[in-house]
Amino acid sequence: MTAADKAEEQRPVVVVMGVSGSGKSTVGGLIAQRLGVPYAEADDFHPAANIAKMAAGHPLDDADRAPWLDAIAEWITARGGKGGVVSCSALRRRYRDRLRADAPDLFFLHLDGPRELIAARLAARMEHFMPPGLLRSQFDALEPLDPDEAGAVVSIAGGRDQIAERAMAALPH
Repeated sequence: MTAADKAEEQRPVVVVMGVSGSGKSTVGGLIAQRLGVPYAEADDFHPAANIAKMAAGHPLDDADRAPWLDAIAEWITARGGKGGVVSCSALRRRYRDRLRADAPDLFFLHLDGPRELIAARLAARMEHFMPPGLLRSQFDALEPLDPDEAGAVVSIAGGRDQIAERAMAALPH
């Protein structure tokens, strides 16, 4: 095994989590770029029916989320040892448990900030299926990381590069 192979094996698999509009896609892409690992957008794992339901202003229920979480978990498991970053709201502990079931070293970065700031960012997005009206349901569902979960809370204050720097500093070394 070469030094490069060994370094690649040690790259983390990271879930960038938080409510819609917190910057998961933007920050997740920046982190992946800085780590030199693939990035996956959780929205790309949704079945069409989920996207249609959210676009119509209806929050997803656990039955809707099950195939989506399973698909993300498969991607995470495939990246084990090789590293990767995926954005995923991962709002509830049981969703995070499902994602880490076959990836016990999975690390969560929770992008967190004031509801008003996130609402303003969400309202400014032009081409996304998630309507701002569902933000309350996301905050209502959010269960912060528990002390026994591998992860860190990262403030979304400031610009995207500042947030990415804080996120990078929070990753395990």
